[in-house]
Amino acid sequence: MPSHLDPRRRTPIYVLGAFIAGALLTVGLLHLGPPSATARREPVAVTALAPAPTPADTVAGVHPAVATSTAIDDTSVDVDSGDWPSDAPTPEQVFAAQPEAMRKAVAALAPRAPGKPNVYVLAFGGDGSEDVFRNEAEYVDSLVSRRFASPGHTLVLENNPATLSTRPLASWTNLEGAVDGLAKVMDTREDILVVYLATHGGSDHSLLVDMDPIPLDQLDPEGLAQILSRHAFRWKVVVVNACYSGGFIPKLSGPGSLVLTSARKDRTSFGCGVDSDITYFGRAWLVDGLNATPDFVEAFGKAKTEIASWEAKDALEASEPQIAVGDGIEDKLAAWRKSLKAGPAVPFEPAK
Repeated sequence: MPSHLDPRRRTPIYVLGAFIAGALLTVGLLHLGPPSATARREPVAVTALAPAPTPADTVAGVHPAVATSTAIDDTSVDVDSGDWPSDAPTPEQVFAAQPEAMRKAVAALAPRAPGKPNVYVLAFGGDGSEDVFRNEAEYVDSLVSRRFASPGHTLVLENNPATLSTRPLASWTNLEGAVDGLAKVMDTREDILVVYLATHGGSDHSLLVDMDPIPLDQLDPEGLAQILSRHAFRWKVVVVNACYSGGFIPKLSGPGSLVLTSARKDRTSFGCGVDSDITYFGRAWLVDGLNATPDFVEAFGKAKTEIASWEAKDALEASEPQIAVGDGIEDKLAAWRKSLKAGPAVPFEPAK
């Protein structure tokens, strides 16, 4: 994305933005200052590569439908606020409802099972303009509940016109609140926090967080690391499914952490778009990989091979998904799997 804008400045949404800001001050949602020196709000456009041939059917019998990249263009445009659904609450009402939405989401988390490592998952679908990110966030919930026998262990944040009244927004503030809520339920010394983020990514390693016309702060590696450091989670798995997502590894990797990304720091990844139900990485790692094995690292190896074959067939520049394995995390994940009675494979279906 362009670098000429002051990184501390949020883009104004003109009259609506000023009106919402007044409401936010009342309900206590507005940041009193920028979350980090690099966090920023920029209207962006999504660049789609020319559609390529669809990859071969995968083991699960469904495949990513469109070979588009999840890169953010350097051309700034505003999304038409006329796209806001007519039957949804107004943007101001949605914003004002976030504290209660987060309270309910945290309250719905199930208590940990004693005597063994537990996995809790935070799923984040960042871009509200494409259903593919909602599909993946909600599929993660299904996978954890059914395949990993842990209902109530997932908290979903997503931006989508269809869930404005039913799910908390994927936003910086709600991400902080979700981490705070999970820390109260989990044993942060013994349990494993899994964070799955799916959205568009920029070559500056920022993630698109967007539900226009609501002004939302964007997320970068420093910001995500800052949020996760609010509590002393000893064991973490962070999965970033976006273009250029390899740029998140330096800030997130370390002892006790497993970091998976859908692309190298200088490469795009594929499978988003309005005609797609799931990304290449989402299909390969979540659906095909984790339905074959509960071993996150083994599933990543399978996914990387599968994605490479699709990209080679379609003559696409390889995305080269990345992995960083910190000291101790594989042993902790093995201990979790030892106590896991994995359920059957969970078929992928687009969210409804």
